[in-house]
Amino acid sequence: MTDQTTHFDEGASPVSTAVRSEVADAKPGAMSRRDVTIIAVLLVSTFVVILNETIMSIALPVLAADLHVDFSQAQWLTSGFLLTMAVVIPVTGFLIRRVRSRVLFTLAMSLFSLGTLVAALAPSFEILLVARVVQASGTAIMMPLLMTTVMTLVPAQRRGAVMGNIGTVISVAPAIGPAISGLVLHYLGWRAVFLVVLPIAVAALVFGIKRMIDVGEPEHVRVDPISVVLSALGFGALVYGLSSFGHAAGSGGLPGWVPIVGGVVVLAIFVGRQFQLQRTDSALLDLRTFSSGGFTVAAVLMMLMMTTLFGAIILLPIYMQTVMGLDTQTAGLVLLPGGLVMGLLGPIVGRLYDRFGARPLLVPGMVVTSLSLWSTTLFTSQTGIPLLMTFHILLSVGLAFVFTPLFTSGLGAVQPKYYSYGSAIFGTTQQLAGAAGVALLVSIMTARSSSLAAAGAVPVEAAVGGIHSAFLVAAILSLVGIVGAFFVRTPDTSEGAPVGH
Repeated sequence: MTDQTTHFDEGASPVSTAVRSEVADAKPGAMSRRDVTIIAVLLVSTFVVILNETIMSIALPVLAADLHVDFSQAQWLTSGFLLTMAVVIPVTGFLIRRVRSRVLFTLAMSLFSLGTLVAALAPSFEILLVARVVQASGTAIMMPLLMTTVMTLVPAQRRGAVMGNIGTVISVAPAIGPAISGLVLHYLGWRAVFLVVLPIAVAALVFGIKRMIDVGEPEHVRVDPISVVLSALGFGALVYGLSSFGHAAGSGGLPGWVPIVGGVVVLAIFVGRQFQLQRTDSALLDLRTFSSGGFTVAAVLMMLMMTTLFGAIILLPIYMQTVMGLDTQTAGLVLLPGGLVMGLLGPIVGRLYDRFGARPLLVPGMVVTSLSLWSTTLFTSQTGIPLLMTFHILLSVGLAFVFTPLFTSGLGAVQPKYYSYGSAIFGTTQQLAGAAGVALLVSIMTARSSSLAAAGAVPVEAAVGGIHSAFLVAAILSLVGIVGAFFVRTPDTSEGAPVGH
């Protein structure tokens, strides 16, 4: 009994006495009822908050017209959400070590619920954008909290299955967001999109307060304010530059390369400071997680896939409404099958991972994802719903076979004491890639469409040309993902094996 407990604690994140006892007494590979309840609460709550990452995509044309803004401004309701997460998530590595799990959960869901209420009542675009930032602040805490808790409580032999459920949450929630949004918009208007989510969020908050318990014991660590400022400035400048690139020059604004270069310089300073602080274990984001090649490769591939996913989620509704002339209800229904397919495949892929490992799933998943993106070159102004739905389902299948292996192998490759930092880094790079993908692809679409329109193309053909160019960039990036998939290894989970080697 004592030996088992000692082995479980060695190098791991601190776990409460009650949870340690239950894990030690459980059969190998089994989970206690308490652990299952904790993870279930976090999964449901995370699904609700992540749903809002893309719930605005189909609403963007309606919002742009109602609030008198253009697409490049309206897309900040999504990009701003993702950017806020990229800025806040690095701090969660500190928060998970410093604050009790139950308090963190309550804070996250309270922020999200408050932001949702303000968004539903927002009288202007600016207030709506602020509300989305508040929502994102809560969402940013939930994701690393979930990932760290799973890596701490779930035995290595079962992580694939549990990560399959997490993959379902992280991929399906944003995938079905446009479908739900489309249906609600058709009947009730854009404010109802938030009013529908609000009672669900409040219910998750109340239920979680009753069921959630503390998983970790707080440590006396201090946050480095300079690191927080550097992180916010660096990531913010990068995404702002990507968003403005392609249209700022024509409007006389700040050239897009200026904030991009500035962001890179600031992030370089941030990285240098983390290397200095981690010598005393006081870094905001401990970068020793990157000493594991498996984690590094998985993080890079995840960034590529999130760029693809969020870019497609934004581009497809624009294509369906501006080119195909579909209403919001039909556009949402077209995207629903792909989201459901991804949800059904999540647990299956998780079990396959536990049996076969990462690479046998990742390689075909990357290939299918790439093929689906290259198929967009067949899109024209006359493209029908069947071809578009086939593309989206194919993309969903490919991504379903990518997300779970990347999450599980990547975090499984780091030492247990770095789980909170690994989760924060994964979340930060993932959200930054999503924000950059949305900003970059929308900017490419806008720039190309404007160029074609200036050359005399009719509006529909100009829109098709812009969307072609944006999807072409995503397709090229997917080729890098195929190559990278061959370098992903499955961590050795046998007892006594060193993690991350």
